[in-house]
Amino acid sequence: MKKIKLASVLFGLSLYASLGFADIALQSSDELTGSWKLEYTKKSATSTDTLPREDTWSFKEGKVTITHIPREGTFYDQLPVAYEIENGKLKVSLLGRSDKFDVFSLVEKDDKGMTLKGKFGDIYHFIKK
Repeated sequence: MKKIKLASVLFGLSLYASLGFADIALQSSDELTGSWKLEYTKKSATSTDTLPREDTWSFKEGKVTITHIPREGTFYDQLPVAYEIENGKLKVSLLGRSDKFDVFSLVEKDDKGMTLKGKFGDIYHFIKK
């Protein structure tokens, strides 16, 4: 009997914990319009190790331009690629492969910041420019 109670309590806690990381559906591209500085990335929502970043993602008229991307001691800018909101998720075309996409879910957003989750669980934290 104690094992059943313990199992049900653990199951209930796991459901409650998963709600803390629930994705928010994006309604339209207007929510993203503007420039967002990528402050850091990390491998998962629970990871404590962050990787500082310096990129800026600019969303405008269905295109996203990523600038100031660090690479081997220098920086480069990526050409604009198309993006769209589909089923509440952000789909960004891969450069040179218009039939392939990176898919992101919105974890949280306010006037000053935004956190996206990649399809493999990696976290992207942005601040509004």
